[in-house]
Amino acid sequence: MRALLYDDTFPRLVRDWREHPGKWISRLVFLLGPWVCLWMMEILNENDVFKDLAAWQVLMNMVFYYSIFIALRLILGRNRCSSALGTVLCFLFGLVNHYVLRFRGRILFPADITGWRTAANVAQGFDYSVDTYITQAAVLLTAYLFLVLFCVPQKKRVRVKLPAALLLWAVMGGYCYAFFCTGMLPALNIYTQQWVTQRNGFLLNFSIALRYSSIERPEGYSKEAVLELVKEYPALPPEEGSKPTNIVVIMNESFGDLTIFDALEPSEDPTPFLHSLKENTVKGWMYSTVTGGGTATVEFEYLTGFTSLFQPPHTVAYQLYVEEGMPSLAALAKSQGYGGTAFHPYKSSGWNRVLAYNYLGFDRQMYEEDVPDPYIIRSYISDKSDYEMIYRATERSEEPVFFFNVTMQNHSGYAQGWYNLPRTIQLPASLKAADRTAEQFLALMRESDRALEELIGYYSQCEEPTLVVFFGDHQPPLTNAFYEELYGKKLSERNTEEVMRQYAVPFFIWANYNIEEREDMVISPNYLGALTARMAGLPVTGYMNFLLQMYQELPAVTPVGFVTGEGEFLEKKDLSVEQREWLWRYEVLNYCGMVDLFDEARPMFCQD
Repeated sequence: MRALLYDDTFPRLVRDWREHPGKWISRLVFLLGPWVCLWMMEILNENDVFKDLAAWQVLMNMVFYYSIFIALRLILGRNRCSSALGTVLCFLFGLVNHYVLRFRGRILFPADITGWRTAANVAQGFDYSVDTYITQAAVLLTAYLFLVLFCVPQKKRVRVKLPAALLLWAVMGGYCYAFFCTGMLPALNIYTQQWVTQRNGFLLNFSIALRYSSIERPEGYSKEAVLELVKEYPALPPEEGSKPTNIVVIMNESFGDLTIFDALEPSEDPTPFLHSLKENTVKGWMYSTVTGGGTATVEFEYLTGFTSLFQPPHTVAYQLYVEEGMPSLAALAKSQGYGGTAFHPYKSSGWNRVLAYNYLGFDRQMYEEDVPDPYIIRSYISDKSDYEMIYRATERSEEPVFFFNVTMQNHSGYAQGWYNLPRTIQLPASLKAADRTAEQFLALMRESDRALEELIGYYSQCEEPTLVVFFGDHQPPLTNAFYEELYGKKLSERNTEEVMRQYAVPFFIWANYNIEEREDMVISPNYLGALTARMAGLPVTGYMNFLLQMYQELPAVTPVGFVTGEGEFLEKKDLSVEQREWLWRYEVLNYCGMVDLFDEARPMFCQD
């Protein structure tokens, strides 16, 4: 081996370099291209490639960049064409991504490709001026293209020898198969970035999102099985009774009632009005599918009745799965003459909401820029100002209103300043030591409760029949040490019921007219939309009919556990045969409605 390397190969390579320097420079420029593309794309992705990406992220991005260049070389047969075309394509793709990042605050996702028509409809309303990121990337592109022009000679097409070409295609195909079709990524604990979307690097994150953009077909799924369920669960007409003019749905950010933990012992009740609400009220605990974050997941479950239980972990439907015409509570209300408004007093860029709300059937969207002279608490628009926007919308509308609101006041973190936030709640020393930010969270709950009291007071005096649906999206992201103090044990020692306690948030449905009162209900967000439709006097689709019947057997369905109709807290492996059958039916209908909504099944999910 030593003789082969030093006595033959190395001198031959040196001799070839000396005799044909242009060929070797051409190769080096070609091999430099993927690195230029990574740097250029991450500039457009507003990343510092030298600081913001870990070594493994750089490596996994580079595999794809080299695959692009090698594939072009095998197809075109020329280093110059492959280098130039590969770099230009990456720049153009990066430019599109940069504008998406500028306009929406997150990078391009596969769902955006399928939604290009919607994007084209609103494209004229955006600013496409050249900024410093585009300028820097264009300079880098131009420099590399000059390098290609002067250092890579234009030659006749030179094919890579067949054995080498087959080997290269096999290696690239094998890697792509492992990446997209096996459990390699879950085994490495690699998932798409959904909020800080630049974190994986553009090409890697786009590829990971593509990997997780499909939902597995349930075992035993077929169109025949769906049609059997269509027959078994027909649509239901509206129940007799008052039909509200206004349906107001409020998903309150991080609204968690931590008094569910006996060890909390605050100096005063953070939410006295919530606890006092009884008249014309249905209330209880909603077991969220997320804790500490993941707002858009709960939104999606409430509005559609589909569940994240059947999605790949750490994926968000708003980014990957929502398509135009997807069944939703907003679309159902619209079919009954309600004007649908979605309102979030923060940036429109979060979680792909603009596109998702359009696809789910909302007529109008409002964000932070639509709130006049807001009252700010810490650095966010307060619940007080948020609810005033709801008052205006229902006052001014000449048609029935379906208003879906995601608040912002209580968003983490809780180490911010106390601007417009009085220090109202104190905690025992042990809890305060475990998380010094927890008292700010509880003070926010106190302000939310005051705003909630004003909201109910306002609609109590309103002549128009109004139904208010209120729920938290998840508990706050407080420290593990804080929760261990609340539990009195390590988190790893909890049973299923105790784990699910960290996922419990309050919910209620209140009306300014007579409804049957109920307390201590248990529910999960996937059912709450169907319950809203039933109580609002809307028609109940066949799918909602199924959900309302399944609710009697499994009133809470989450990725971390289930609550049964008998009040048991179980893991999936502990479910009975009958409960597993309900879950299988749910998975079949969930897959049909989200992924495979064929014409014969559409009436089960959609109201004409």
